Amino acid sequence: MTGRPGLRHIMVLAVLVTAFAMSAFLLSWSFTVSIGIQGTLLGLVISTVAIGIVLPVFLWVDRLEAEPARIMWFAFLWGALISTAGSLVVGGAVRNMLLNMGVEPDYFLLVFEAPLVEEFFKGLGLLLIFIFAKREFNGVVDGIAYAGVIAIGFAYVEDILYLGSNYQQLGQAGLVGTFVVRCLATPFAHPMFTVCLGIAFGLLAHRRRRIYFPVPILGYAAAVTIHSVWNASAALDIWFVLYLVIQVPLFLGFLAVVIFARSLESRTMRERLTEYGMNGWFTPSEVSMLISPNQRRQARIWAKKQYGQAGARAMRAFQDESAELAIAAEHLHRGDRDPHWRERERVLLRSLVAHRKAFVQGANSAATAAPAL
Repeated sequence: MTGRPGLRHIMVLAVLVTAFAMSAFLLSWSFTVSIGIQGTLLGLVISTVAIGIVLPVFLWVDRLEAEPARIMWFAFLWGALISTAGSLVVGGAVRNMLLNMGVEPDYFLLVFEAPLVEEFFKGLGLLLIFIFAKREFNGVVDGIAYAGVIAIGFAYVEDILYLGSNYQQLGQAGLVGTFVVRCLATPFAHPMFTVCLGIAFGLLAHRRRRIYFPVPILGYAAAVTIHSVWNASAALDIWFVLYLVIQVPLFLGFLAVVIFARSLESRTMRERLTEYGMNGWFTPSEVSMLISPNQRRQARIWAKKQYGQAGARAMRAFQDESAELAIAAEHLHRGDRDPHWRERERVLLRSLVAHRKAFVQGANSAATAAPAL
C-alpha cells in the first residue's frame, strides 16, 4: 500500500471544502446586500420549518437501507450551496443580458431560465454521487433519497431569500404570507421536481447498461417541465385554482411513486434474504423482522432490554448489514460482474454471524451455527 489513495481523498475533500466555502461566502454576501442581515437571519431560522416537514419523508423512504451519512451531507450541502450559488450567478448574468437587450426579464427568468438552470445544478450533484459513489447508488429508492436531500438543501436557502426579501418589502405580513405559501403549502415543490432526476438515475443504477444512458436526460426534461409549469402558475392571478387542479394531483402522484418505489425495495429485500434463509443464514422470523420497520424497532428495544447497549448496537448492526447483504445479493442476482459484490457478501455474512451472537447468546437457533461460506 502507498499513500496515494489517502492523498487523493484529501485532495478531493479539499476541493469540496473550498467549493462549499466559496459558495457560502458568495451567498452570505449576496443575501446581506440584497435583504440585509435581519432579513437573512429571519429567513435562516424560519425556513428550517420546511426541512422539518420534508426531510422525515425522505428518511422514511430510505429507512430499510439507509445511505451513508457522508453522502447525505454532501447532497444537502451541494443543494444548499453549490446549486443555489450557481443558479444565482447564472440567473444574474441572464437578467443583465436581457436588460441590456431591452427585454423585461422577470417572467422569462421565472418560467424558463430558473427551471433549466436550477435543475441542471441539482442534477449535477446527483450525477457526481452516481459516478463517485456508485456502490452506494443501487436503485430508484437511493435516487429518490439523494435527489430529495439535494432539493431540500436548495429549497432551504432559496426560502431564506424569499422570506427575507418579502419581509424587507412588505414587513411582517410579507414574511408570514411567504412562510405559509412556501414553507407550509408547498414545501415539497423542489423535491418533487428533482425526484424525476433521482428516479431516472435510479433506473440507470439498477441496470447500468448503455441502452439506459438516455434515461437521465428524460428525467431532466420531466423535472424542468414540472418546475416550469409550477412557476408559471405562481405568476398568474389564478394560482390557487391551478394549485388545486395541477399541483395537488402532481404531489399525489409524487407520493404514489415514492411509496411504490419503497414497496419494491421491500419486496426485493424479502426475496434476497429469503434465499439466504433457505440456506440456513436466517430464520423465517428474522426475515420478517428485517423487512418491517416496526419489527426492526421492536427488535432493537428487545435487544436493549435483554443485553443492554451492546445488544442494541449489535441488533442495529445486524439489521443494517442485512440490508447491505440484500443489496449485494441483488447485484449478484442481476449478474453484476464487479468482484466487489461477491467479496462484500462474504464479509457481511461473517459480520452478521458475529453480531447475532451478541443478542442470541447460546439460544437454539439456526442463526448461531452459520453455514459454510
